Amino acid sequence: QVQLVESGGGLVQPGGSLRLSCAASGSIFSINAMGWYRQAPGKQREYVAIITSGGNTNYADFVKGRFTISRDNAKNTVYLQMDALKPEDTAVYYCYAYIRDRTRVAASPYWGKGTLVTVSS
Repeated sequence: QVQLVESGGGLVQPGGSLRLSCAASGSIFSINAMGWYRQAPGKQREYVAIITSGGNTNYADFVKGRFTISRDNAKNTVYLQMDALKPEDTAVYYCYAYIRDRTRVAASPYWGKGTLVTVSS
């Protein structure tokens, strides 16, 4: 059984910062890409950022220069440093990862349950 658990969400003022974390646990053989999506109220879930096992990163245009994704492979954890936050960044942030668990021969996508980020004065 593999689980992803996010933490670090909360209420922050416009222009502020938050750091999200997502830890993978369970019967993990290996982790490939890890990343983040978000879903604002009344909107579809949208891609935010991804980081490969080798450390290559990619970002959605609307977060470039403000958000930074990183990972600690020893801790099976991915982070999202969010700076210069805007009210439109308000959303539930979900982490995902392509994980090969010890009972399978191929990696599968796993999702966390999400953490709420609210940007408001």
